[in-house]
Amino acid sequence: MAIDFEIPAEAKAIRAKVRQWVEDECRPAEKKLLDGADYKTTLAELRKKARAQGLWCPFIPKEYGGMGLGPLANALVQMELGESYLGALSMNTQGPDDATMLTLLQNGTDYQKEKFLKPLLNGEKRICYSMTEKAAGADATGMQTRADKKGNDAYILNGEKWFSSAASVADVALVMAKTDPNAPRHKQFSTFLVELPNPGYKIKRNIPTMALEGPLSHILGGGHAEIEIKDLEVPAENLLGGEGNGFNMGQHRLAYGRLRHGMHNVSMAQRALDLAVAHITQRTTFGKKLDERQAVQFMLAECATQIYIARLMILHIAYKAEKGMDLRNENGIAKVYLANMVHKVVDTAIQLHGALGYSRDTPLAAWYTHIRSQRLVDGPDEVHKWTTGRNVIKAFKETGTTAKACGGDLL
Repeated sequence: MAIDFEIPAEAKAIRAKVRQWVEDECRPAEKKLLDGADYKTTLAELRKKARAQGLWCPFIPKEYGGMGLGPLANALVQMELGESYLGALSMNTQGPDDATMLTLLQNGTDYQKEKFLKPLLNGEKRICYSMTEKAAGADATGMQTRADKKGNDAYILNGEKWFSSAASVADVALVMAKTDPNAPRHKQFSTFLVELPNPGYKIKRNIPTMALEGPLSHILGGGHAEIEIKDLEVPAENLLGGEGNGFNMGQHRLAYGRLRHGMHNVSMAQRALDLAVAHITQRTTFGKKLDERQAVQFMLAECATQIYIARLMILHIAYKAEKGMDLRNENGIAKVYLANMVHKVVDTAIQLHGALGYSRDTPLAAWYTHIRSQRLVDGPDEVHKWTTGRNVIKAFKETGTTAKACGGDLL
């Protein structure tokens, strides 16, 4: 009996519909924005069309107004949406909002779902996630922002946050803070829903990065803010998931974010390779077509190989998610691989374009500076490799083989 890689017909159909949506609506809307169209008007029109076609919040259950897609179908959809920077936004599945919607859905009270989740699902508001701090970096348990109780009705937060993505366009912030410094390390933290703007939550600046910025960068929510939190009073009813559960909820949230980045990385890499091949098939150098040169073909082969491996990784993880299996180890491996894969493919596409690729006349230069962050956000490569390495040793000690930590349960 053969292993069945057949995609269910329903998932194929929705993938085809989303692919057509991106081609017919999102890419033309991109061009409109570049030609000077108003962003809010353009996005509102795009979203109205998307909802009319039933293309809205792919991963959200139908009873909450979403498409109710499982992990496999959602992965296929996300790999299509990544072909346009308006793709995810058009269907209200953009980060960092998407993972936080899932957190609210799973852990929110009825009050929190009505007040905070509902407008997020309707596309009326946006939310950011304030966890990272300068002092802690990749070690989330090192954060110092405090939340002290004020009677039984409120908490007072003080501290700082760093790289709160999309804070400048957010209407709500999910803030993690230390509520019990004497508890076990992973039970010291809690998360709070904060309505914005708020005088106790001050955006000091959007941190300049190496990413090339255009007039739409921050409007689209691409900024990463430095936040000062001073005497920020939060009602106790805005505590999400109970005291001490902030870290675990955060890790669950980040797990989806890592996957979503990976899905979009696959589609960006595919688009970069398409641009490269479109270019080389039209170019002649020293009297010979560029696509006939073996060195060029080898470069393309390496990119194709990496994209192929990346797709299989995403689909295997989606399969494990569908079956309710533990996918933490594979998720960490894939996060690192996919971040490096997209960097390699875009870099190769730039090389094949020559000076044109280095210029701003194609999107490749902007993509290149943007995707460098993928090896840092949601945990740097080294932390994930460290965890994977420990899992390899653990698997061997438990079973006498490292196969369990290397995708061995696939077979």
